[in-house]
Amino acid sequence: MLRDQAEKTMDMEVLDDVPLEDLNYETILGYRNRHQVLNAGHPFERLNNDEYLRSIGAAAISKEDHQLHPTAAGMLIFGNEYNIVRHFPDYFLDYREVLDPSIRWTDRLQSSSGEWSGNICDFYFRVYNKIIKDVKVPFSMKGGDRIDDTPVHKALREALANCLINADYYGTRGVVIKKDQDRIIFENPGYIRTGKEQMRKGGKSDPRNKTLMKMFNLVNIGERSGSGVPNIFNTWEDQGWKEPVIEERFDPDRTILTLEFVDKTNKEKAAKKTSEENKRRKQAKKTSEGSTIRNKTIENMVKIENYLKENGESKTNDIAEYLNLSSARTRKILSEMKTIEAIGTNTNRKYRLKDNQK
Repeated sequence: MLRDQAEKTMDMEVLDDVPLEDLNYETILGYRNRHQVLNAGHPFERLNNDEYLRSIGAAAISKEDHQLHPTAAGMLIFGNEYNIVRHFPDYFLDYREVLDPSIRWTDRLQSSSGEWSGNICDFYFRVYNKIIKDVKVPFSMKGGDRIDDTPVHKALREALANCLINADYYGTRGVVIKKDQDRIIFENPGYIRTGKEQMRKGGKSDPRNKTLMKMFNLVNIGERSGSGVPNIFNTWEDQGWKEPVIEERFDPDRTILTLEFVDKTNKEKAAKKTSEENKRRKQAKKTSEGSTIRNKTIENMVKIENYLKENGESKTNDIAEYLNLSSARTRKILSEMKTIEAIGTNTNRKYRLKDNQK
């Protein structure tokens, strides 16, 4: 909480003991190429790598030696995993895909695998391509070119970027993205700085990592205005899908966004069907219980008749003791029997079999 209260976010910290050479220059080159394609003629195009990194916030001049060093944001987005964990010991990025229930993972990508850089930039683009591969793209043309981008693609970009930008990289359990047949779950360490209601409503942006947000924005990813999450909700509503769910957990702090590709009407029908099924089960149980109770009553009636045959006129308490029932329950059973009759007053009332039953 103290980290989050600061004007400067934690990703602005200058890593004084880290040389720029510790960054992954393949990732930097890929990022620069993407930035140039999306923003042709941008002033940063002409800068050398060191100047470029400083301009986007990935590097800064250290007060210790007055030399250029990576910032925490620069290390997170462009570093190699084995260097990142030196500064963020609990740093971990994990993508899990389970499209076949009979297989534990149909696809998995982890920052600690050693098979790729393990940084945020490469993780974002690798995972984004995985989560959109099943998104249906309607045929649409603009200026003679087919448009393969839809509001759903934009919403998924926003959800993934939001998850990475607002993660507390000092927090535990890391960033986890889980995809199955009909939903995607985005989990990141850290509570919601604006609060869950404000996050849903939008209009207020308070990113946990401002420099990371800037670097995503430079390649046209993410919203600075706080409208990203509301746009996700609007897109899901336009598609007729079940409303997204935002969940906040504490100790450890964790934010979870669940997006389901399930028709709202189908979900409502399923809920109604489940409700009706539950009602039927309750009624069947009630009927079964009623039948059991009735069978027990008949059994007790037979016992009463046999008792009266052997003992003659008997009081309620004597019969109740024989049946191992309360006097009130025994009296209720006696009142329902057509084969016996009551004799005497209330205090001295006894029961006997009718003449035709003896």
